[in-house]
This record gives sequence, C-alpha cells and structure tokens, in this order.
Amino acid sequence: MNLAFIPSPSTGVIDLGPIPLRGYAFCIIIGVFVAVWFGNKRWLARGGKAGTVADIAVWAVPFGLVGGRLYHVITDYQLYFSEGENWVDAFKIWEGGLGIWGAIALGAVGAWIGCRRRGIPLPAWADALAPGIALAQAIGRWGNWFNQELYGRPTDLPWAVKISEGPNRVEGTYHPTFLYESLWCIGVALLVIWADRRFRLGHGRAFALYVAAYCSGRAWIEYMRVDEAHHVLGLRLNVWTSIIVFVLAVTYIVISAKLRPGREEVVEPEERGRADLSKDGAGTGEDAGAADSADTADPAGTADSTDATGSGGPRANGAPETADKG
Repeated sequence: MNLAFIPSPSTGVIDLGPIPLRGYAFCIIIGVFVAVWFGNKRWLARGGKAGTVADIAVWAVPFGLVGGRLYHVITDYQLYFSEGENWVDAFKIWEGGLGIWGAIALGAVGAWIGCRRRGIPLPAWADALAPGIALAQAIGRWGNWFNQELYGRPTDLPWAVKISEGPNRVEGTYHPTFLYESLWCIGVALLVIWADRRFRLGHGRAFALYVAAYCSGRAWIEYMRVDEAHHVLGLRLNVWTSIIVFVLAVTYIVISAKLRPGREEVVEPEERGRADLSKDGAGTGEDAGAADSADTADPAGTADSTDATGSGGPRANGAPETADKG
C-alpha cells in the first residue's frame, strides 16, 4: 500500500455561478500568457518593438489550438469515431486532448502570417518565443492532472499520482508523467536561455534547440504512458514522431549554422517616416520639391537683398544672416 502520493482533484471544473472554470483550459490560458510575456521580454532584448509578440500571437495561438486538436483527433480517432463513440466529442477541447506536434506545425503557419504582415523574419520571432513555449507546456501539462489523464505505469513511489475510478481508468497510483514532462519542459527552457546567451543563437536555431531538447524527453516519457495509443514496430506513434522531429531539428541546427552563422542584426524594420507620408498623395512630393527649389534659389538674388539692407541686416525672408554659424 502506497502511503505517500500526489492526490488528484475530485473534479476538474469549478463552477463560478453560471460560468464553469475548467482546470485544463485554465492551465492552457495561463501558459499562453506566460509565453507571450516572456517572449516579449526576449524580443525587446533582441531589438524588437513592444507589442509585436502579442500581435503575432493573435494569429499563432488560434492556429495552434486547431492544429493541436486536429493532431489528437487524427492520431486517436478511435476515441471519437469507433462504434459506440460520439463524434461530437471531438470538438470538446475542454475535456483534454491537444497534440503538441499539431499545435507547433499549424501554430507556425499562423505565426508566419502574422510575421509577414509585420515584415519581420519568422525564425527570429520563433527564437524569441522558444523558451516561453517550453514554459507554457510546463504549465499546460498540469491540465492533465485536473483531468486525471496521461499517467504512466502503476508505481508505489512516493511521488506517484493517485487516480480515482472513472471512465477508461482504474483506481490506483501511477507514474505522474504529466509532472515528469512539466519538469522536463522547465529544464528545456533553461537550456535554451543559457545556450542562446552563450552561443548567440539566431536564424531559428534557438527554436530548433527547444524542439530537439523537448523531443529527447518526450520520447522516454511517452514510452512510460499506459493510455491507449497506436503502435508502429512496437513503439507508440508519438515516440516515432519524437525521433523523427528530433533528427530534423538537429539537422536544421547544423545546416543553418553553416549557411547563416551568427544572429540577426535587425529583427524588426524601422518605420519609414517621411517616406510613408509621401503615400498620401502626389501633392506632398510636389511641396517637398518646391521647398528644395527654394533652398537652392539663385545666389544672386540673395546677394541683392543683402546689399539692400547692409551686411548685418536681416535677409528678405526675415532670417538673420548668421543663423547657420552657431
């Protein structure tokens, strides 16, 4: 009998009057806020402007949520489309089920759209967000604790998580894989921050390091889980995904370092100022031309006005002759 364990909440929902506050959704929302806040600090340190990270996140986050849900539903379709299952449950995102691979893939599409609209390079933005995304995952994994899901094999370790009887689960104490992954993600965030400061990672390499480091942990954590999953050659599908994505991320780091060493000097273009104002109409350009013509008027005329007033007197336009000599 295990006398020490991590208790699970009796319910994953707290009713605030007519509004249900779901623990899973709450963890996701907090994670997004942390990622944007920390990403903004890193973006400013890279020379970017305040608000840019949040503006692009408006595109990236919805795309990421849709992508994460699609990946989960596609890879675990039997939970929703098998005999006796209700396909409508595929839309109940609050009950859990977000695949990080789909979230990153489709979230990158949303981020690309946002970056393109702002005229900034997507790799630089991704580098700034990388450790924040890892922290967001660390927080989001506690949503699985609220839902009593994605735990590992039975164990009597003092940090085991207690799971109660429920649909598709048996009461007992299990490896808290949600906790393992949460701690691993914190370590990944610290690794990326250190490596970025030590080696000045740029052109997407900080993000690739985050991906590679996360995959190396996800592979062994995934192997411990006991929930239903598809297997390929004896390994869970997500283990294979971790291996493949890890290889791609490391390959990108090596090739990118050779082709584009160093870090971006400018991550966000400055506003054009006067050039933008000229877009209001041709008249602006004509006025500017007239002003330039006035500045280059015939010197003889100026000499005539000076002769009329004396060497120390005012010019015809009212400006003192020595105004440019201070």
